Amino acid sequence: MKPVGPIGVEAIRAARPRIAGTAIRSPLLPLDVPGAPCELWVKLECLQPISSFKVRGATNALALADPALIARGVYTGSAGNMAQGLALAARRLGVPCRVVVPATAPRNKLDAIARLGATAVPLPFDEWWNVLRDHGHPSEDGHFVHPVSDPAVIAGNGTVGLEIVEDLPDVRAVVVPYGGGGLSCGIAAAVGAVRPGVPVFASEIETAAPFAAALNAGCPVEVGHTHSFVDGIGSTRVLDEMWPLASASLAGSRVVSLEDACTAIRVLFERGRVVAEGAGGTSVAAALKGLPGIGEGPVVAVVSGGNIDAGVLRKILEGRMP
Repeated sequence: MKPVGPIGVEAIRAARPRIAGTAIRSPLLPLDVPGAPCELWVKLECLQPISSFKVRGATNALALADPALIARGVYTGSAGNMAQGLALAARRLGVPCRVVVPATAPRNKLDAIARLGATAVPLPFDEWWNVLRDHGHPSEDGHFVHPVSDPAVIAGNGTVGLEIVEDLPDVRAVVVPYGGGGLSCGIAAAVGAVRPGVPVFASEIETAAPFAAALNAGCPVEVGHTHSFVDGIGSTRVLDEMWPLASASLAGSRVVSLEDACTAIRVLFERGRVVAEGAGGTSVAAALKGLPGIGEGPVVAVVSGGNIDAGVLRKILEGRMP
């Protein structure tokens, strides 16, 4: 696939009015955590209408698509959150939506897909990952919206970055969960344009950290993937078309453990009454471990989603590992 080129801040600014009727300007709040190595702020994308940032990119992508092209339907590949974002955007346009999901997708996300009127098509994880790698599936019809590398999706995601630098002008660093790079690269494009020199770090989970491995190797490499409650991020490889953009845009990757993610989810709930899913907790976990060269200045952790199974959340709040 052709590498994704730089995303201009003009495209990100242009996305704002397109998504304004669907996505909210999510709160950016301080989180008081005793002993934290920095002044921690959290960008609560978990409070979006579908409890995930994905509504931004999906809405922008469909707003820019040819109406004749999407009339017969749209589809994507998603573990759950992009599925809901595209389903909501498609429902508002009155077009059918199908979602290719990994067979390991949690029940709560599958129920949300159905509730929004879309159809889930489960596939084994490796076959599902091929949908993202190949930009589609031969058995599916309709317009494919890539959940990560579609420039319109990345531009929609980048609106998060504009809001961060407007609401916290003295931000020193931003930490963003890394699934495929669409959110982190979009935020980095916006932050870099408005506040040059402010680094954007990726956060990854130890059970599958392809970006950290790629940075170490100097190119995308295959990594192991272990299924866990952190289901919104983690793959076997950085997408080839995203590698040039991600490696140039992001300041590095901070890999956290499952225990770190659990602690962050508990901290968010206990200190802020915020419900975060596993992926959304990794950015807070990374910030609490400390970022190189940042010091105590304001650090923003993007809580990317809140679609966590109630049983999983209960175990975490009880101090157990799901």
